[in-house]
Amino acid sequence: MNASKQVDKMIRDTGDWRGDVLARLRKLILGSAAGITEEWKWMGTPTYYKNGVICVMNPHKGKVKVTFDHGAALKDPDKLFNAGLEGNQRRAIDIFEDDKLNERALKALVKEAVAYDDLRAKKSASKAKPKPRKSS
Repeated sequence: MNASKQVDKMIRDTGDWRGDVLARLRKLILGSAAGITEEWKWMGTPTYYKNGVICVMNPHKGKVKVTFDHGAALKDPDKLFNAGLEGNQRRAIDIFEDDKLNERALKALVKEAVAYDDLRAKKSASKAKPKPRKSS
């Protein structure tokens, strides 16, 4: 089964309000920037990539969690991050049943994560290029 079908199944199987939130998040993430792809990793985790991992989303008991791989490096003017704040790399957003999803702010955060991912990819590519030799 491909990743898209596995995520469809997870959303259907979740069934309650969390399934609705997962479906909205998925659409929002995939629609935020060109080139984002959906993968199925780590024994059942929808994972969103461009050059590297942008974010993952999971249903948990009583909440949905969206974790940004390099969230600590991102600006969060709308204060969406509310979990994993002590880490030096990842940041997460825990969404509870009665929470109102700020789609505009979340889309902006995904776009910033993609821009950060693109920058990291460019830096990595420039390090990988051999330096020209000086002629004697």
